[in-house]
Amino acid sequence: GYDGRLSSEKLASGLTEGVLSTGVSVLNIGLAPTPLVYFAAHKCEFSSCISVTGSHNPPDYNGFKIVIDGHTLSGGEIENIFERIVDNNVIKAQTPGHLTSKNIVPEYIRFIADDIQLERSVKAVVDCGNGVAGAIVPDLLAAIGADVEAIYCDVDGNFPNHHPDPSDPINLVDLIETVKHSGADIGLAFDGDGDRLGVVTAKGQIIFPDRILMLFAEDVLQRNPGAAIIYDVKCTGALQGHILRHGGSPVMWKSGHSLIKTKMKETHAEIAGEMSGHFFFAERWFGFDDGIYAAARLLEILAAAPDGIQAVFDALPGGESTPELKIELEEGEQHAFIEQFVAKAQFEGARINVIDGIRADWPYGWGLIRASNTTPMLVLRFEADSNE
Repeated sequence: GYDGRLSSEKLASGLTEGVLSTGVSVLNIGLAPTPLVYFAAHKCEFSSCISVTGSHNPPDYNGFKIVIDGHTLSGGEIENIFERIVDNNVIKAQTPGHLTSKNIVPEYIRFIADDIQLERSVKAVVDCGNGVAGAIVPDLLAAIGADVEAIYCDVDGNFPNHHPDPSDPINLVDLIETVKHSGADIGLAFDGDGDRLGVVTAKGQIIFPDRILMLFAEDVLQRNPGAAIIYDVKCTGALQGHILRHGGSPVMWKSGHSLIKTKMKETHAEIAGEMSGHFFFAERWFGFDDGIYAAARLLEILAAAPDGIQAVFDALPGGESTPELKIELEEGEQHAFIEQFVAKAQFEGARINVIDGIRADWPYGWGLIRASNTTPMLVLRFEADSNE
């Protein structure tokens, strides 16, 4: 499957041609969010899949999210593919693979709607930033019983309204205004390939994904006491205590959807989440990151709240925090910088974690600096009890 970027269909066509030439058969599901590619691999009894997508990255970026035999490739595994390409170490079959096509959207919507139906209607404004999720999200949320108002849901790889990255507050400005103007209960934003979710309240407050993970953890732990809950190094320091208070086992891990999925299998976690907006449900789902399915699960929780939706958000732990802060560098510089920084860094009185960059936790707050996995940037985040 492929997203709505201007280069994606051509890349997908070339990829398909190449894979067929090795004798491997291909099921092409066409224009589709990344989670639907994963879903198709589970439901169509394929164990491997590739989504052609630039995700939340700049419009001129593109790439592949690759799953081989149920395992999402990362790091050295991707480098191994690069080395095979350079060495031209590719099988050419005498008989090419077989190509079939299928529209997986109706099955995906039906599968979720059979499991999730809202106790009462919730009015949601949906902003897909002209990413590929716009072709599916309004229909899916309507199918589970939501009242949906859609903005920027026509798929356009030029991204004419704003960039499809809900982790940057500037991309949520139009959603916030629309939610306030329409009297909606909630606003939902999606990234370019639909595997990440952003949330704003009826008051226009941005609820960062680490807080949303608290709600998901509470819900899942009601049915799975003691379950492992995974979160990445960019998440709030309040998550650990919140998970423990609700009877779960908190696990902090490296950022990156492929790394999180591998850790989920290792720990048998029921749910995981990242500050970037990736949510991974093993309970009632398949363990892959899916912003669209996460939105449905969030509306399910909110629709069942006895004291109303705003009360749910008001009950979350407070504190002052920044969004993800990004510093651009030249290609490849980010990793060398982090190595030097970690070697020299001294933070007196802090608990230091170096599983991904360096995170320093004090009793009153914490700070993080790490290298982006996908772009030449440093990513920073800070949180404390008070703004001072």
